[in-house]
Amino acid sequence: MTALFSSLSLRETTIPNRIMVSPMCQYSCEDRDGLATEWHRTHLGSRAVGGAGLVMTEATAVEPRGRISPEDLGIWSDEHAAALEPVAEFAREQGSVPAIQLAHAGRKASTSRPWEGHDPLGPDEGGWDVVGPSDDPWPYADDEAPKTEKLDQAGIESVIDSFRAAAERARDAGFEIAEVHAAHGYLLHEFCSPVTNHREDDYGGDFEGRTRLAREVTAAVREVWPDDKPVFVRISATDWLPDRESWTVEDSVRLADDLHEVGADLIDVSGGAITPDSTPPYAGPNYQLKYAERIREETDSDIGVGTVGGITTAQQAEAIVGNDRADLAIVGREHLRDPYFALHAAEELGAEVEPPVQYHRAF
Repeated sequence: MTALFSSLSLRETTIPNRIMVSPMCQYSCEDRDGLATEWHRTHLGSRAVGGAGLVMTEATAVEPRGRISPEDLGIWSDEHAAALEPVAEFAREQGSVPAIQLAHAGRKASTSRPWEGHDPLGPDEGGWDVVGPSDDPWPYADDEAPKTEKLDQAGIESVIDSFRAAAERARDAGFEIAEVHAAHGYLLHEFCSPVTNHREDDYGGDFEGRTRLAREVTAAVREVWPDDKPVFVRISATDWLPDRESWTVEDSVRLADDLHEVGADLIDVSGGAITPDSTPPYAGPNYQLKYAERIREETDSDIGVGTVGGITTAQQAEAIVGNDRADLAIVGREHLRDPYFALHAAEELGAEVEPPVQYHRAF
């Protein structure tokens, strides 16, 4: 048995191997209603058939204004949960653990899809008002960003309630892991980073204030999530803005311990995207692994860590887990190229993994 194909137990949930399908937006909801379609069921289901131990949905908006684009997936009603239920059921039937990423896009919301320009949408184009910790908008190149409303106390409480209600629906739909999205310049990351949070109340100022919403949202999700099932949090480990006051890896180490205290079981470590110039210095395979390692090595708690970024081969993923650098190898783009990445990795590494009986002749 290879390290990559050993199981990982978090609370009373066992992930059969250490390969996770990274949440990847598909921008494919029809009629702009946020409901999962056959595309989502096929996209996620094929990765479960392909042997991934954990299959996670794309960023799933907890309220309509929390979508990045009008075509984003949502879970703000029972109808949305019912549309996602077959995704969770099918993944579980294939032996994978079904997971859902709960998200709010904050000031980066209300845009067209990437292949349509990723531009801000006005009301006549199906767009909506966006919110953030402060009133400064996302700096679009054409300076045509929609007005950003600074959330007041009632608005903050509404966001927390939306995450809590979304987690309840996800739980009832059969998902076994909930991940709070606090990365990539979206709402919770916007509150954490001094680049975007200029508040002077309890949700701004110092580290404690700026991270309050991330902690309170995680606590709200944990409150309604089953005690025997894990909660993950995805964070941007760094803003990659060394020349200005920004979010750092040291902040992430501290936040990981704080999130563990309120019930998080694993930190999904990504990075950047708080501003257009907050981009990673791509340095080849595993280019973000060093941030996950820092968090893993320097936290006082025993919180789990997953790493993402440039993982494309079985040998890479095996080395990450086998050398105790992270608990999960989170594979994104390679899963788009190869839905059966996990089965192919098992074959390359000589792991004894049982493919679906329908595919026996191929493995």
